[in-house]
Amino acid sequence: MSTAPRTYLFVPGDRPDRFDKALAAGADAVVLDLEDAVAPAAKARARDAVAERLHSASDADHQRLVVRINDEATPEFEADLAMLARTHAAQVMLPKAERVATVARVRAACPGIAVIALIETARGVLNAEALAAADGVQRLAFGTIDYALDLGLSGDPAGFDPAANRLALASRAAGLAAPVAGVTPEVADPAPLRADLQRARAHGYTAKLCIHPKQVALVHEALQPSAAEIDWARRVIAAAEGAAGAVQVDGRMVDKPVLQRAQALLARAAR
Repeated sequence: MSTAPRTYLFVPGDRPDRFDKALAAGADAVVLDLEDAVAPAAKARARDAVAERLHSASDADHQRLVVRINDEATPEFEADLAMLARTHAAQVMLPKAERVATVARVRAACPGIAVIALIETARGVLNAEALAAADGVQRLAFGTIDYALDLGLSGDPAGFDPAANRLALASRAAGLAAPVAGVTPEVADPAPLRADLQRARAHGYTAKLCIHPKQVALVHEALQPSAAEIDWARRVIAAAEGAAGAVQVDGRMVDKPVLQRAQALLARAAR
């Protein structure tokens, strides 16, 4: 995929009837989930269903499909890796990511696979820089629900800020795309999703994990620059074109960082 996904839509791995619906829902990437969404007794059945879908996927769909496997501490981990290798999966979401050695283990079993490191614990956050720099890691994602449980957070969104910022800094330092924000459990009311995404955007995040198709369009809409931002960006670029010296827009000096921000806004708008 030439541009980093903005939305990652989860679908339970033991619900193959939903796979194509998820792909048609407009999400940039679809996560076939073998972990939290699947009961222990259904793990093997889910793995078979995911393998079948990966085998039958078109090249375009294959690149959009991400498999969230079970974490390294579970008995399902090795079987999940064997399935990924057998199906030549393009992307894997590694839950409870804490150690570079685990990333290396995944890559050894599945050469060339792109790893999305899902950071959900204090150890994962403290190792974010090493994980972001690890060979094969494509992106970091913030597993906010498990992180809140690990730290015993009160529920105030401010509790996520230090970790959210650390993941953003680690991603930028490693040259990765900005991180992926965690899920918003509320589906019926769009307000919590918009509030969660606004806070994530304050840390520079440019994507979000989604648990329902109706969240996808809302995320895409929220990530679009506003009409006022687009107008400002166009005026900045127009003022800078052909200018021999410094120029001003709305009483502010247009220097290189301002021009680059305007160009980035228009690139987002074009998408």
